[in-house]
Amino acid sequence: MADLGEMKSFYKDKRVLVTGHTGFKGAWLCRLLLDMGAKVYGYALAPERESLYGLLDWEKGLVSCYGDIRQPKKLGAFVKKAEPEVVFHLAAQPLVSVGYAKPVKTYETNLMGTVYLLEALRQVERLRSVVVTTDKVYAETKEAAEEEERLDGFDPYANSKSCAELAAACYGRCFLQGKTVLSRLRAGNVIGGGDFAPHRILPDCIRAAVERKPVILRHPEGVRPYQHVLEPLTAYLWTAWKQWDAPELADCYNVASKGEDISNGQLAGLFCKYWGDGMKWQAEPADFPREQTVLRLNGGKYRKNWAGRHAGMWSRRFLQRWHGRRSGREAAI
Repeated sequence: MADLGEMKSFYKDKRVLVTGHTGFKGAWLCRLLLDMGAKVYGYALAPERESLYGLLDWEKGLVSCYGDIRQPKKLGAFVKKAEPEVVFHLAAQPLVSVGYAKPVKTYETNLMGTVYLLEALRQVERLRSVVVTTDKVYAETKEAAEEEERLDGFDPYANSKSCAELAAACYGRCFLQGKTVLSRLRAGNVIGGGDFAPHRILPDCIRAAVERKPVILRHPEGVRPYQHVLEPLTAYLWTAWKQWDAPELADCYNVASKGEDISNGQLAGLFCKYWGDGMKWQAEPADFPREQTVLRLNGGKYRKNWAGRHAGMWSRRFLQRWHGRRSGREAAI
């Protein structure tokens, strides 16, 4: 496939910085980049005991630094060492429940962590392309949100991401313009192999199935734009590549599949149906903090400007190749 070959050629030998590389999406992204021959530098907290990052083989190509994104001196020193040409910013406090429990830490990580990174990137001469990733940034609406909708996430996690969006846009136009292009990509809820996080629907389903217990849902009525992890990651890679030579297309974009959004209850129902063995789900009667009930994204702008059709085809090709050549515990991811 021509697009895959061109993308691989672009990333080969490129110096690429990934923040949040020990997380679910970060580990997948680093694996993709290494397979394309990139020189990958990762900055993130140390991996959890049970994680995709811990399952994969990082002996070749990955230069890793464990640190908190809220530590500007340590982060800045690593950015200087990496001298990246391309940056993917994924580091975040990613859970709604933790946002309620630790709102200050959530804002410090998601807002100020983004500011600290962008401030460090101002000093990198060879930097050309930046992708900042966010989600749940829009004010509540029952319609599929377009990029022009108001940024005002409801809960502390979502709101901190709205703030990070504004900071990234400001740095892009005030400090990076003319030298570096920056896009902000807003993805929906991601599912896929290697996610072990608590309070995420499919990992919770798997844990319940292994323990032969019902799946407990906090908000079964919640509607989300679920997508496989390789879909947004391909969009990130595609954007950083294409905007390198087409800076006029750098912007904010929703990343969402064309399929119908489904509720948490419907997704859990599908899991139970295909798992079999009498699996069921039930609503948790406890009084959990409120989350936005309906979250839908309109991804038409991205598909129009970035030829997302090809990106989706590429992600499926990679997934087929990945499972075809891996064995042992990696094949079971």
